[in-house]
Amino acid sequence: MKNAIQWVRSLLFIIQMYVALAVIGFGMVPMVWLNKKYAFVAIHAYCNWVRWTASWMVGLKSEIRGEVPQGEVLVAAKHQSFFDILLLASVLPRLKFIYKKQLKWAPVIGIYAKYTNSVPVDRGKRGAAIKKMVAEVRDGRVEPGQLVIFPQGTRVAAGAKKPYKVGTGVLYKETGQSVVPAATNVGVFWKRHGIMRHPGLAVLEFLPAIEPGKEIGEFMERVEADIETTSDRLMQEAGLTPDS
Repeated sequence: MKNAIQWVRSLLFIIQMYVALAVIGFGMVPMVWLNKKYAFVAIHAYCNWVRWTASWMVGLKSEIRGEVPQGEVLVAAKHQSFFDILLLASVLPRLKFIYKKQLKWAPVIGIYAKYTNSVPVDRGKRGAAIKKMVAEVRDGRVEPGQLVIFPQGTRVAAGAKKPYKVGTGVLYKETGQSVVPAATNVGVFWKRHGIMRHPGLAVLEFLPAIEPGKEIGEFMERVEADIETTSDRLMQEAGLTPDS
């Protein structure tokens, strides 16, 4: 019975979450067209709405740890579910993402991706997309902000392992920017698939920046170790044994 009630609460939470996406997303579009700074206002409002409603509708509270990046940096983040994207977007002041090209045509999401200077990636031509991103950064066509990239390339279930892709290292070396790793345990409570949302404390933790100057191989070892070690610790705090 307890699980059934939680499932119903989760369903209601998801429904209102998408209603709010439509209301806030479409409602703010005229202001975004006038001044794209309102894209960030809308994103922060929506993501913090979801965090607040999750806390009382399904008992899923959330917490940000570490120093939130403010300047022009790369953020290499662990990606376990949609909720870690919302946590990142709730606090990064001028976030932008490297995202799947197909999402350009998604209602609301595609509009805000455009006005935050996010970069669409063709998964079959990832190398070309990274070269394009590096060129745009160098030429100054992309406004300063926090560029979020998921080093594993996709969502990875809590406790699962997937190799890190070298694209993050290429961006780090070619742009000469610092990289802030970000770890999380959100997948313990909010799975990649399904309706159930579990109560608990979802954490996103920003780690000390990796400064420019390392070789790609050394950087990749460092960023993977930082993210995976901290994510494992956070998942253990949440009651999951990563090797189970």
